[in-house]
Amino acid sequence: MHGNGTPAKQVIAFTGLPGTGKSTLSERLARELRTPAFAGDWMMGALTPYRILGDLDKDAFISLHDHVLETLFVRQLLLDQSAITDSVLSDETAKQWAEVAAGHGARLRVVECVCSDVELHRSRLDGRVRGIPGWHEIDWDHVERLKTWLPALTVERLRVDAVDSVEDNLRTVLDYLS
Repeated sequence: MHGNGTPAKQVIAFTGLPGTGKSTLSERLARELRTPAFAGDWMMGALTPYRILGDLDKDAFISLHDHVLETLFVRQLLLDQSAITDSVLSDETAKQWAEVAAGHGARLRVVECVCSDVELHRSRLDGRVRGIPGWHEIDWDHVERLKTWLPALTVERLRVDAVDSVEDNLRTVLDYLS
């Protein structure tokens, strides 16, 4: 156990639709636990020129994204440290990551971020500018497309709702991890 009550070596995977608070919450947790956090959108921005040059289709690009995130968290596990990821996660990837983490003596903990208030969710995206180099800003139409493309998660996970405060959700996540 670490001094803050969380078990040693875990991969904490934040997932959810854009605008549900996963980046905010994962960054707050990273600061709280002093654990590296790897943000999928930042990686996508960095990889976008290579997608264009390599003529990768959407599925190949997502597979590359998942593989790079996995490589980053495995590196942390090899250093006997935990890691946090922030991306849209499928059941298939979560199951693979759980096996990989277990192979390194760690546990995958999935935190699904949702926003049960549709108007609040939409307002969180309206006018949001994150300024991620190489990546586009996400709008409500993109979220609606993702809803039809992504199947609902069935893996074991904690769900937190963006209608609750970041502080309350952070406490809930810390309780879940301990």
